[in-house]
Amino acid sequence: MKRNKIVAVLLCLAMGLGMLAGCAGDSYTADNTEFVIGVSGPLTGDEAIYGQAVKNAAELAVEEINAAGGLNGVKFKLVVTDDMNDPTKVSTNYSSMLEGGMQISLGTVTTSPGLEFKNLSADDNVFFLTPSASGDAIPSGPNGYQMCFADGNQGKVAAAFVNENLAGTTIGVFYKSDEAYSKGVYDQFKANLDPSIEVVETSFTDANATDFSAQINTLKDCSFIFMPIYYSPASLFMTQAKDLLSPTAVYYGCDGFDGIDSIPGFDISQIPQAVTMLSHFNSKAEDGPAKTFIDKYVDKYGRDTLNQFGASAYDCVYAIYGAMKKAVDEGTEIPVTISASDLCDILKAQFDGGYTMTDAVTGASISWDEQGYVNKSAIQYVIKEAG
Repeated sequence: MKRNKIVAVLLCLAMGLGMLAGCAGDSYTADNTEFVIGVSGPLTGDEAIYGQAVKNAAELAVEEINAAGGLNGVKFKLVVTDDMNDPTKVSTNYSSMLEGGMQISLGTVTTSPGLEFKNLSADDNVFFLTPSASGDAIPSGPNGYQMCFADGNQGKVAAAFVNENLAGTTIGVFYKSDEAYSKGVYDQFKANLDPSIEVVETSFTDANATDFSAQINTLKDCSFIFMPIYYSPASLFMTQAKDLLSPTAVYYGCDGFDGIDSIPGFDISQIPQAVTMLSHFNSKAEDGPAKTFIDKYVDKYGRDTLNQFGASAYDCVYAIYGAMKKAVDEGTEIPVTISASDLCDILKAQFDGGYTMTDAVTGASISWDEQGYVNKSAIQYVIKEAG
């Protein structure tokens, strides 16, 4: 009998602790006086420029929304934590943000930490819309979405751009056949290319990544060359081909080209051909929402951190605000103390139900598919003009 009483007491204690643990996540938001958006990114370290851009642009959006009255008078608050692009720091960052009242998130800035974040947020059903973590697996949970193009989807988006602008022509392709990123992008590109476009294809591997003379000879008559590769081999190809290809030829890369104009020892100004890349943000825009954003960003933070990471983060904040406002306008109550999980369900219903963002910085019309991947048009961002 005594043993049974002890067991009963232990069970009661266990149930009590379980109830407390189960309520912990919701209790964090019970005292919220603002809607809290959290994000983890590299604010220090080699990738700090990306994290700082996201922090700056997201803060700018929050300040504008709050100045306009917030959501029915309730303001937003941004909490940014530093992960130094180190996945091992994400768990601590995530816990601190959740305990600080985080109800919505921009996830992480980069992919490796994002893979850790997506698992943690899935367990708690925390909605996140990442501006720049482009890994294909990032939005694999029902609570995750991307504002950037996913790695594996870039080939499809690049093909759409080429189909629209180069139908009926011949183009060149230079890719790395023994690399998952390069071959994956090219496979998607080829599968979605218009049949009227003829392709002159050549590739390389690690074994022949120092001398591209044979590949250059194959592509010497092409005026447009798609290069789904990273900037190091791309810069080498350009250097070796600069006097052999037409000076009016155009190189077109994906996100692997990002930073090609700042590689130590590579002077892009010496390349006569145009160097361009698939992007969703034109930092040289002279009109429209992108120009408005650029002017406001540069006025507040300068040009050093002006990049597509920040532009995407700005759109992320407005996308979340817009979806919440749409839900409220349709009759859904969103109190400031709403739990992260309940708010996630509301936002998922919007994003999965055809919610569209128009006239944004990174797209005229932005929506999301059932996998959380973004649907929007790509632009040809000109890193360097021909000549």
